[in-house]
Order: sequence, then C-alpha cells, then structure tokens
Amino acid sequence: MTQPRRTDLLPRDRRDLTGPFDVIGDVHGCRAELETLLGELGYVLDRDDRGRPIGAAHPGDRTVVFVGDLVDRGPDTPGVLRLVMGMVAARTALCVTGNHDHKLMRALDGRNVRIAHGLEQSLSQLAGEDLVFRTAAHTFLGDLPSHYLLDGGKLVVAHAGLPESLHGSTSGRARSFALYGAPTGELDEHGYPIRYDWAQDYRGSATVVYGHTPVHALNWVNNTLCLDTGAVFGGTLSALRYPEMTTISVPAEQVWSERAGITPVRD
Repeated sequence: MTQPRRTDLLPRDRRDLTGPFDVIGDVHGCRAELETLLGELGYVLDRDDRGRPIGAAHPGDRTVVFVGDLVDRGPDTPGVLRLVMGMVAARTALCVTGNHDHKLMRALDGRNVRIAHGLEQSLSQLAGEDLVFRTAAHTFLGDLPSHYLLDGGKLVVAHAGLPESLHGSTSGRARSFALYGAPTGELDEHGYPIRYDWAQDYRGSATVVYGHTPVHALNWVNNTLCLDTGAVFGGTLSALRYPEMTTISVPAEQVWSERAGITPVRD
C-alpha cells in the first residue's frame, strides 16, 4: 500500500474551531452503537445505495470529535471507518488517533506487529473490503493527529489524555503520551500495564477529554473526563456535549469482546 502521510505534518492546533462539539469515546468497531449514539445526539445519517452509513451531519452545525480507537475487537471496523472517514471528509467530524488505530495502520504498512487485542478481527474484516477502501482507510489512519487543541485552547482531546505541559506539543513524548498514557512498567493481576494516573495531578485550565482505559461510570477528575465506557465489552458508548458539559450514553447491543478485569456494564 502507499505509505500514508505522517501525523507530524498535520495541524493539531485548531483553536480557531469553537464548536459546539460532541466528543465521542472509544468505538472499537461498534458501528450499530455509533449510529444509535449519533441519532441520540441529533445527527442525520447519510447512507450509500447499500444502506451503509457514509456520513452524518447535525442540523445545528455541531461537530463530532472522536477520541480514537475506532477499530479492533468489535463486529464492524470497516463500517465504523466508512462512517467516520465520510464525516471527517465532510468536516462534520474530527478524529485523533488511538493506540489501536495506530497499530492497525502499522499492520497495513506491512510492519511486524503482534496480531492480538482485536487486531485480528480488524484485519479479517478489512480483507473483505476492496483495495480502494483498504487504501483509503490506511491513509486515513496514518493521517490522524495525536491530539487536538480546540475552542481557543479551552478544550483538548487526546486518546489517552495529555498533561498541560504537552498541550500542542509536536514532540515524540507528547505523541506517545497521547497514544498510550504513561505506563509505570508494572502489570496488574490480569497482565495489563499499570499507568500513571495523570488526571489526579492535572491542574490545567483546559478541559481534557480522552478515552483509552475503560471506566464503569463517567466521572470528572480535575477538569478531565474519560469517555471510554467499554461499549465493546458490553458497557456503553458515551459522548460529551461541549460547551454544554452534558453527557449521553447508549448501551451496547451485546458483549462483543471479553477482557479480564472488565465486568460488562448495563444501564
């Protein structure tokens, strides 16, 4: 495949965009739940001649911001990508990269990556798509920035969060933190990395919205909010309306993936 452009070449400083925004948490291939959430948020879906969603727009001129991890584990990674790619192209959405998105992009690059944690589902599902779509998806994933500064710098969106000192930074450290957080080097009882809880120490004036680590409930911590409520694990798919600062969640249609330490959440 053609090598996609790298995110370092793309603007992450979009303080000129003032919203209103709807920030959506980790989708992980849950296309049906994403459609439901967009409908609850008031977006009107556009479909192709096969009935597949290829875009969505809001009559109130709102913009979706996806926190990344569009792919892996869920039942329809191509469907999620098709919808989000259409929205980004139409400028009704923005999207930052997540660690799963980045790993899928590297796999499509032909890099030697470990096929695990849902990547096998994405590759299998994409194998059923034509070359034009796979190439477009590859380029799209390679173009995603590490984070966005929005609304005069008052809103920051990054997949795993971002401390104030790294807001707007183009450094490798900022990109790594935005993708993975800050692992402590230790593992929990299920074998997953234990990460430094940066939000507990955050004192910045910007609101930081992120995902990456599934939580059972939406809780504000020092002007930060994690929107990953584990839709793919049977939880919910969640969004933050900004600047209203209200949240909305829709339940998963079923448990799409099992993960040790994650108990399915039902409303």
